[in-house]
Amino acid sequence: MSESEEIIRAVEAFFECGVTKDFAPLREVQLDEPRFSSFLDMPPYDLKDFKTAVTFEELKFVSISDYEYRISKPKISIFENAAIVAFELTQKGMLVDNKAFTGEHITIEGRATFVLIKKLTWKIVHIHLSKIS
Repeated sequence: MSESEEIIRAVEAFFECGVTKDFAPLREVQLDEPRFSSFLDMPPYDLKDFKTAVTFEELKFVSISDYEYRISKPKISIFENAAIVAFELTQKGMLVDNKAFTGEHITIEGRATFVLIKKLTWKIVHIHLSKIS
């Protein structure tokens, strides 16, 4: 497998957690170190550390049933043991309100940038997700 394929698989593993609702890979593909940072596409929009980001990622993925995603136009740039992946992202599903027993179909069109470093395998060290209005 090429470096580019390994990198895109790490990014896909992140989003597959929303499909499978198995959140263990979130801790495997992201770097659990103080250098980790994340800007997510849902409030609050502040810069998050590893623990906070994983908590919010799990909350997002658990609240969207029938989650689907599509990565398009990925651009992967590799710099020795670091890589940047920029792409367009479409996320779809049913946003569920368990308290009111209601749901709303959602489609989130956005852009994403992931920064990864090589530590035996490629690990996500920074995520920036943004919605396109």
